[in-house]
Amino acid sequence: MIIGVISDTHARSLENIPSQVKANMGEVDLIVHAGDFTEATVVEGLKGFGEMRAVAGNMDAPEVKGMLPSRDIFEVNGKRIGVTHGSGGPYDLAERVRQMFDDVDIIIFGHSHMPCNEVQEGCLLFNPGRAMKSYGLLTIEEEVKSEIIEI
Repeated sequence: MIIGVISDTHARSLENIPSQVKANMGEVDLIVHAGDFTEATVVEGLKGFGEMRAVAGNMDAPEVKGMLPSRDIFEVNGKRIGVTHGSGGPYDLAERVRQMFDDVDIIIFGHSHMPCNEVQEGCLLFNPGRAMKSYGLLTIEEEVKSEIIEI
């Protein structure tokens, strides 16, 4: 399964998201958004590309925060995935989000606008960065392959 990972779109509409990101989200099996859509129209627009899992971020409108959880856990091909936006300063964010989830194989997060693709204590910590500059792809089969794509 191929998962398209985006975060921090900070967009007023789907048209504000780079065309490369939208094209790639139309090609994946699942979209995961790690928060800061900003507007509900962006949530609805991304759902038009296919199945999506998402969490709310600190900059999301109240309507978005009412639609989405602040964190999510789900499973893909036997791998447990935790998703959160993150909070606080950007430094040590990966370590802080790691503390939020006990028994997961992958943690997807956003907030810092800085890409992260590293394994800590057997857990992949994955932040695709800000959607205007980068996005991520996770291929989950027997093994997990992770990639950050710069725009």
